[in-house]
Amino acid sequence: MRSDVITVQTGSRPTVRDITAEAQAFVSSEGDGLLHVFVPHATAGLAIIETGAGSDDDLLTAIDALLPTDGRWRHRHGSPGHGRDHVLPAFIPPYATVPVLDGRLTLGTWQSICLVDTNGDNPTRQVRFSFLPG
Repeated sequence: MRSDVITVQTGSRPTVRDITAEAQAFVSSEGDGLLHVFVPHATAGLAIIETGAGSDDDLLTAIDALLPTDGRWRHRHGSPGHGRDHVLPAFIPPYATVPVLDGRLTLGTWQSICLVDTNGDNPTRQVRFSFLPG
């Protein structure tokens, strides 16, 4: 197994950040196997979705509808509504696994690996890539 960590700047607002290029660069010298992607944070997740056609903004809108930033949350430190950020990984998990064939991610035509971060209090994230040879 080979593993590496990248740092991703997500900023101070909720964001969906495409990390497919970084993932592909990590596996490009590999053969067949699995890429496992993990975010070691309690307030971020990973999604495999289409980006660039509005789906990333639609995802943030859906998160806001499902997990609003209001006073309902018992977890209350940080920005107002921050408790929802701690619930996010139950809906958008902090991990994803993608098959790799001959050093290429086998994503569908419109699929991208995206870091989903709704926590503006923590603008710097770590993402671990692990390659498991087949």
